[in-house]
Amino acid sequence: MNLQAPSSLFLQAATERIKQEMTTMGSTMDKAKGMGNEAMGNVKQGVGKMTDSERLQAEGKVQELKGEAQQAKGEVKEQVKKAGNL
Repeated sequence: MNLQAPSSLFLQAATERIKQEMTTMGSTMDKAKGMGNEAMGNVKQGVGKMTDSERLQAEGKVQELKGEAQQAKGEVKEQVKKAGNL
């Protein structure tokens, strides 16, 4: 039988809780950054169309796709965290 000291159990529980919080914060930050990049990408594309700038349109599309990828990354992190809590 493996008995751990109460302080060791507390430390283990606290460490696990911190990991969960960091994962939650990480997924939220990824989603927020993704939304920002997606929005800025859409603005750049719009300005590119209005000014007939293919370069700006392309930059906007790249930034929009980057934002979508960041949001997806945040979703994956969130799903992994939820799966770990089952």
